[in-house]
Amino acid sequence: MKVLKIRTLRGPNLWSQHTSIEVTLFCNGSENNINLIDGFETRLRERLPEIPLLQPAGHHNAITLAHVLELITLTLQTEIGCPVTFSHTANTPELSTYRVVVEYAEEKVGKLAFELAQQLCLSAIDDTPFDLTQALSRLQELYEDIRLGPSTGSIVNAAIARNIPVRRLTQGSLVQFGWGSKQRRIQASETDKTNAVAESIVQDKDLTKNLLHAAGIPVPLGREVDSASDAWLAACEIGVPVVVKPQDSNQGKGVAVNLVTQQQVESAYAIAAGFSSCILVERYIPGNDYRMLVVGNKMIAAARRDPPQVIGDGIHSIQQLVDKINENPLRSSGHATSLTKIRLDEISLSLLASQGLTTDSIPAKGARIILRHNANLSTGGTATDVTDDVHPELAAQVVAAAKVVGLDICGVDVVCDNVMYSLEEQGGGIIELNAAPGLRMHLQPSAGKPRNVGEAIIDYMFDKGEDARIPIVAVTGTNGKTTTARLMGNLFEKNKQRVGVACTDGVYVNGQCIDTGDCSGPISARNILFHPDVDAAVLETARGGMLREGLGFDRCNVAIVTNIGMGDHLGMGYVNTAEELAAVKRVIVQNVASSGYAVLNASDPLVVGMAEHCPGSVIFFARDTLHHPVLATHHAKRQRVIYLENGYIVASDSNGIHKVSLKSIPLTQNGNIHFQVENAMAAIGAAWALGMDWKVIAEGLKSFVSDAQTAPGRFNLFNYRNATLIADYGHNPDAIQALVSAIDNIPSKKRSVVISAAGDRRDEDIRQQTRIIGDAFDKVVLYQDQCQRGRADGEVISLLREGLGNARRTQKVSEIVGEAIAIDTALSSLEDGELCLILVDQVEQSLGQINNRVALG
Repeated sequence: MKVLKIRTLRGPNLWSQHTSIEVTLFCNGSENNINLIDGFETRLRERLPEIPLLQPAGHHNAITLAHVLELITLTLQTEIGCPVTFSHTANTPELSTYRVVVEYAEEKVGKLAFELAQQLCLSAIDDTPFDLTQALSRLQELYEDIRLGPSTGSIVNAAIARNIPVRRLTQGSLVQFGWGSKQRRIQASETDKTNAVAESIVQDKDLTKNLLHAAGIPVPLGREVDSASDAWLAACEIGVPVVVKPQDSNQGKGVAVNLVTQQQVESAYAIAAGFSSCILVERYIPGNDYRMLVVGNKMIAAARRDPPQVIGDGIHSIQQLVDKINENPLRSSGHATSLTKIRLDEISLSLLASQGLTTDSIPAKGARIILRHNANLSTGGTATDVTDDVHPELAAQVVAAAKVVGLDICGVDVVCDNVMYSLEEQGGGIIELNAAPGLRMHLQPSAGKPRNVGEAIIDYMFDKGEDARIPIVAVTGTNGKTTTARLMGNLFEKNKQRVGVACTDGVYVNGQCIDTGDCSGPISARNILFHPDVDAAVLETARGGMLREGLGFDRCNVAIVTNIGMGDHLGMGYVNTAEELAAVKRVIVQNVASSGYAVLNASDPLVVGMAEHCPGSVIFFARDTLHHPVLATHHAKRQRVIYLENGYIVASDSNGIHKVSLKSIPLTQNGNIHFQVENAMAAIGAAWALGMDWKVIAEGLKSFVSDAQTAPGRFNLFNYRNATLIADYGHNPDAIQALVSAIDNIPSKKRSVVISAAGDRRDEDIRQQTRIIGDAFDKVVLYQDQCQRGRADGEVISLLREGLGNARRTQKVSEIVGEAIAIDTALSSLEDGELCLILVDQVEQSLGQINNRVALG
């Protein structure tokens, strides 16, 4: 077998809505039927017993190695706990070549799973060893290393439950919720509103304590010390027992409590000094250790934390008892599970020594041995939920403490005997405040009720019912995408919304170009949605990007499909028919929100067929009367339709009709440019779907002009020496035919055309372009552009010349190398009243050249 190509589909795609790995794979000989490989399945199951039943899928008559790889890749991921369910294997038109698609939860894990699946397959074929335990361990380690931790994960899951879009920005815990101007961000359990000054304050434990004390909140007395002897002096001043801790550490690192003797204090100082240069000595407050979580102005959760400990049985040593506890599957080395493994480190050994014990000591039956003074979960402690028991005055005090330092989300450490009483009643106190508090103890307490604190944080960040989405209009089709997208952008601007447009011309935010080139793919779409100044997005969505990576968004409010051409991009990426092309472009329709609309061209049967795949509603449009069968049927169902009637574009539904005169839409040249009429209809449908006011729609249509600045290369008109020039980016037979139909409505004495073709199109599609040209133009200038896309020099021009073989009108044909020279050649021979169509490839350069010629006159 041979891997030909690997793609990462990071958004909804041709196969599913899941993020997936797509592998194009060539299988050789018996690999196309594993039953021909003697003993293969038996050996496979010996190596991976969990693999599902092997059986032919879909229309396949045999089980191929591609199918096996699909199932192994999925199974390996599920074995380590990845929440993945989707996989698929598809034939390609090429013999023995398949596309294997497998969902992933984490991209790197999915790719490694496929690599391991290949190794396992080869092991089963060659009957060589395969260490499944080691493979799963590699996957598990990678998964735990890169997936979101429980704190961030709980917030993300709460956002997903509220239909808020989520995008992970780094391999760490930086996550964006929402799109454009409605976006918010978190870093672990910190929000983008978390005060940086407040963070600095709580990192200084002495300053924090002083501020809380000044606000009348009970805290333990103490001071900073600079040596072991000074630490003992401070302990004598305060009165033992005391606590020694680093001033700026976290997770209980370097903290020692309930110290009484000089040796204990000085030893604790030495340990704390290993974590910080600033050491505090404080009064020890006896009681239980509690962590309370404040979100906004509320105490959301509270848990009692117990230090790591073992209970003696009179048989096993302390080390053996710890090892037994650590066998609990709920304990892991990191934060992946609800509990952390107990570590017998220097701090634990010192505490055992103070009790006259070592790790080899065998405690008496029932004896409770404390292994650490602090009760942090990260050092092996446990948590019991006590949220419902917290006294209202105590809850108010922890909220007040968070306000004093300015934290919006705060972990408050409290020591007291019982949370059912106020701190004053029992001599308790607040010992520490924490930014970015861990949420694990509240989400998965060792005992008591789990608290959905992730939901509380999302509810704090977003108002009730807010999904943090901006309107997204996705536009696809063979022709008209860019003009429709730019027109739609103009409508949003007239609606006083800051709009981001990503299209073939570039990326535009509030009318400013922030990126150039063909920006109709998912990367540009994501860039628009990341931009904080965007209130609405218009995303041209081309076939190539959908095949390479999927969509750049999870769902859209409106999906526009202008048309499906018969000769554009066919033969590329295993898309060989118009029906297959329609299946690709249908992806945006399949991912319309349930409350959204698909705006579909009723004149194109392939586009009409997409309606049944739309989760939302459908608006049909056609440059025809209401008698059009598709329009009539849809209208009879009291659904929305857009059609032509007596020089007006009419939008009709059960609530009535709205009319826009074609004369008020400059783009259509009084309705004479038929394809521009369809583009206007599509944009009207999208604006209607979004609930725009009809006065705004009319103003947006009236103010949009398709010139070289607004829509470069989209039927740009110029007057030059009493001749008419039209520059257009049309590059497929359907576009050429539409241009010829439009030109038929423009008076001229003679017609000329400058044309080339993209080398990556099929031979027949290249010939078809000049077959159309040959019946409509008197003079033809063929040119070879700078990029032949895999063709030999002269090959494209030869195919174009063949298409002119039976031309009924063309009398003169010129062949030029270079687009600029071809344009100069055509313009130099223009006659009065001539119409010259220039089909540009290098849009910006060619339009600049034409503008310069026009300016010079």
